[in-house]
Amino acid sequence: MEHLNEFKNLINLQLMMFLLMGTGAFLRRIDLITKEGTKMLTDLVIGLILPCSIVSAFCIEFNREILNAGLTTLLISCGIQLLCILIAAFAYLKVPRKQRMIMQYGTVCPNSGILGNPLAAGIYGPMGMLYASLFSIPQRIVMWSVGVTYFTESSTKKELLKRVLTHPCVIACFLGLFLMITGIRFPVFVMKTIDSVGDCLMAVSMLFIGAVLAETDVKNLFSSNMLLYSAIRLVVIPLLTLIPCILLRLDPVAAGVCVLLAATPAGSTTAMLASKYNGDAGFATQCVFVTTMLSMILIPAWCLIVNAVL
Repeated sequence: MEHLNEFKNLINLQLMMFLLMGTGAFLRRIDLITKEGTKMLTDLVIGLILPCSIVSAFCIEFNREILNAGLTTLLISCGIQLLCILIAAFAYLKVPRKQRMIMQYGTVCPNSGILGNPLAAGIYGPMGMLYASLFSIPQRIVMWSVGVTYFTESSTKKELLKRVLTHPCVIACFLGLFLMITGIRFPVFVMKTIDSVGDCLMAVSMLFIGAVLAETDVKNLFSSNMLLYSAIRLVVIPLLTLIPCILLRLDPVAAGVCVLLAATPAGSTTAMLASKYNGDAGFATQCVFVTTMLSMILIPAWCLIVNAVL
């Protein structure tokens, strides 16, 4: 009965995402969200809402117990991030550049930042939330360092490094790490403001994706490039995550969280960065939509597989 309730929570969360996307598409159709409005939503999320969410996520108590409990999870996450970078470098060489940058970013940066903690907490409880927070640390750092370079073109490496290091989300990562390690916190009213703004991330992101999807040709949703990306994001990466969990005999909760977060779909920031940096925003939105739809089947399946083998 407990597992049944956990899966119900998982499905309800995913259905909520689709409802928000549908709402965004409807609002775009009736022009309540204008074309200029979608750009404003992009700038708002990347410049304010997402940095607040990142800082808020890092504000967990850092002590020896947490360090010991999550060290293996953290190491697996680091390994998976390196593996994803290698896959992104070689798996899409024949894909046109405007789609390749999207598939590379989406491979390295899944939607675990938005879905990870709610899914882990809903299925595995408080320990799941803890493991998810630790697992997400390398992913957030890679997301706003290596990830941004897929979209950012600069004349020199020095200029590229400057643009990456001054990105609001990279600054938020460093600030969050500082707060987590030192235990320093802003005044309560400041932290509540940051938390409140960060809590808007899922709703605003899904509304944006729905608005862009309303202008996208959905006839070719399942192109060969889309199927290749979906297979890598939702099947190959979680499978490669499960293998070390089995070999290391990882705690079932920790292993479940690792595989769960590795199996999350393309992040909503994929479409936002594509829009901001003149990528193929339509294809990026399709990647988010298709992988999110497929994940409704595959994430529960991966949870069942983890429970069966560990």
